[in-house]
Amino acid sequence: MQLKNIILTPLVAATASGFPAAQSNTFGLVAIHSGSGVQNSGFNAAKSSIFTGLPSQNASCARPKEQDATFYINDGALYLYDQSATPQEIFVDRSGMGQGKIGYTTGAQPTPKNSERKGWAIKEDHIQFAGNDLIACPNSIDGAWSIWASAGVANPAGNKDCVGIAARVEKTSNPNGCLYTQ
Repeated sequence: MQLKNIILTPLVAATASGFPAAQSNTFGLVAIHSGSGVQNSGFNAAKSSIFTGLPSQNASCARPKEQDATFYINDGALYLYDQSATPQEIFVDRSGMGQGKIGYTTGAQPTPKNSERKGWAIKEDHIQFAGNDLIACPNSIDGAWSIWASAGVANPAGNKDCVGIAARVEKTSNPNGCLYTQ
């Protein structure tokens, strides 16, 4: 009987540290910048990028009518939540070329050149990358805003009228699993 417990304990521990932990720590994000068009907009994921105010993510979701992305952090890395075994992981490119580009890869796709995956943390109910708040820039897609990490550039990639935002964490106990578009 004891040998059975010794063999099963590591398997139970491995299972407990994977999917259920991620599901119990899932959250949505809401942009906060008073007096701007991005105020109180939920974060979306589409076309390998992160947005707020996107009318449709065109994602394959368990609950398709919900248009906000669901995230979780694991060991300093940020992921888009889905119940499948194929992860979609967020990256940030703070190089001179990327200027704070935030995107995501699917499955075994490599991290793009000059980009980082770890550095995400929740501080005072807001998500930050490398200790900095995020940036939102008006986008040409139906009034949406593109989301960027701080890389010392006020208007990254030639965008105009970008604003610093606090990305408020909204915890969820019923995450909507989605596979987001590339």
